[in-house]
Amino acid sequence: MNIVLVGMPGSGKSTVSYRLSKILNRKVIDTDCEIVKKYGEINKIFSECGEEKFRDIETEIIKECSALNGVIISTGGGSILREENVKSLKLNGKIIYLYATPETLLKRIEDNTDRPLLKNGAKEKLTPLFVCRAPIYEKAADFKIITDGLTPEQICKKITELEL
Repeated sequence: MNIVLVGMPGSGKSTVSYRLSKILNRKVIDTDCEIVKKYGEINKIFSECGEEKFRDIETEIIKECSALNGVIISTGGGSILREENVKSLKLNGKIIYLYATPETLLKRIEDNTDRPLLKNGAKEKLTPLFVCRAPIYEKAADFKIITDGLTPEQICKKITELEL
């Protein structure tokens, strides 16, 4: 059974996945890193090919990752926008939604403006993105962990206490 982390940009998916891998002795598959390895920089894909092409690539990578067993999958923030991806991830995994308020997310990402959908105005773009995506994360998730005010270690502890 895979552990799948989903959530908004800045929710802690990457950080938590790598810390959790040390605790559980499991390999981490970061879908964004896999996309970069296979196709190049995400920003370049967005700018040259558009979001739809990026989502096609993401779907391909998610199918590959979902076929594995016993790994931790850290997904891109928009990975759950396609029902097809959610179905793939659930075939062999439990989806954990790392929830954080828009205020917390902004604090966490304010120094990283290299996110394609939040470029040139993360503050103005993040809340509408959150409002759009939050119900989709909720629907897709098997578990939800509220991460506001928690350290990555505390989040990992909550995950290890789940019945996975």
